[in-house]
Amino acid sequence: MITNKHFRSVLIVMGVAFLASCQKDLDQVSQDLDQATLRSINYTMSPKAALGRKIYFDKRFSSTGQQSCSSCHLPEQGFVGKGSVNSASAPGFLAGIGEGAVKGRFGGRKPPSASYATFAPPFQFDALNQEYIGGLFWDGRATGSVTGTTAGDQAIGPFLNPVEHNMGAIGGRRAVLQIIANDPSYQALWKAAWGSDLTIADATDLQNYHKVGLSIGEFEASPEVNQFSSKFDAWTRAGAPANGGGIMNAREMQGMALFQQAQCDNCHVMDVPLGAPGPLFTDFSYDNIGLPSNTDFISPIGNAPLSADAGLSARLFNEGVTDIQTLANFEGAFKTPTLRNVAKGEANKRFMHNGVFTSLKQVVHFYNTRDVDPIWGTPEFPLNMNVRRVGNLRLTSAQEDLIVEFMRTLSDGYSRPTVTNAQRVL
Repeated sequence: MITNKHFRSVLIVMGVAFLASCQKDLDQVSQDLDQATLRSINYTMSPKAALGRKIYFDKRFSSTGQQSCSSCHLPEQGFVGKGSVNSASAPGFLAGIGEGAVKGRFGGRKPPSASYATFAPPFQFDALNQEYIGGLFWDGRATGSVTGTTAGDQAIGPFLNPVEHNMGAIGGRRAVLQIIANDPSYQALWKAAWGSDLTIADATDLQNYHKVGLSIGEFEASPEVNQFSSKFDAWTRAGAPANGGGIMNAREMQGMALFQQAQCDNCHVMDVPLGAPGPLFTDFSYDNIGLPSNTDFISPIGNAPLSADAGLSARLFNEGVTDIQTLANFEGAFKTPTLRNVAKGEANKRFMHNGVFTSLKQVVHFYNTRDVDPIWGTPEFPLNMNVRRVGNLRLTSAQEDLIVEFMRTLSDGYSRPTVTNAQRVL
């Protein structure tokens, strides 16, 4: 029998194959070497990725010269944002929501992770399970239909968005390309990546702008962004020993068992899709889990959504979907994010699409007690929220803590302690 999870995995494989040109094939020359080390020593950044990397960290690609892609997708945070950061000269964060290039302009959603994003398949409807999967942004509007990849579609959006880079809906594409065309270092990278100098012309501007997105997507597909270097990865590469193998401790192993017992892995799946060195901890689906509003976020100039964010339903409506039942089914539904790096930088981090929660403990406690603890208040969209695996999991507080400890093993950058010869003798 094919379960929902297994069927989604088939679709994930299809989507990963679609993006195979972005994700490098890495040969394992020795089973004894750590795979993260192999990814590092075997990987040479492609010209397109090198171009995309330079753009990703360059603040000039904004109307004020103060915002880069990395301003909201910080490597030290796992390529997401922070909780609250006040900054007089650069974009900050307010209750998890990123500030745009223009001081005081905020969107209404927390920056999603740029790491592991390139594995997202094209946005599509799964007729068997009657759900949408794939795409990027919280509502999946980066479908892969514009540039050919979901990551490329996503990368070209923020430059033109008035609450992000603010380069302008009219003239913004030309402004982005002009920065590259006027900089000899960029021109050298562009020629290496795309085979010729970048020239500015009405007939080719759109195509070249798409190449900017594809270059950023190529960087986001690199091992610098998708490291697969967590403690969990080290444990799986060691053969996933039941006793933790000296890598995962007893509490982390118990937390993983509870993670599966509570069926967290039904959406944050632990299957390994084709083309990935490890699990992605997402099935790329959309769900309404009954979140409350983020009352900590009040936009200084009032440009945040004036009403509850309907997520995928609102996007479908804006794109011309009129079927009432479809819109109702996906009201308040948002993309299931990867849990990789979810704990990275957690001391100043917000969680969920609207940044409503301030800690992983709070996230797990919500999943556990949404329907039985009055502290959560009223869900933004109560009529179609998930009632199967959210709301009353009957976990103890101690068990919640164990699940959090397991999620912390998913942060990249784990280095297994070196064992000396003297310690081996002992």
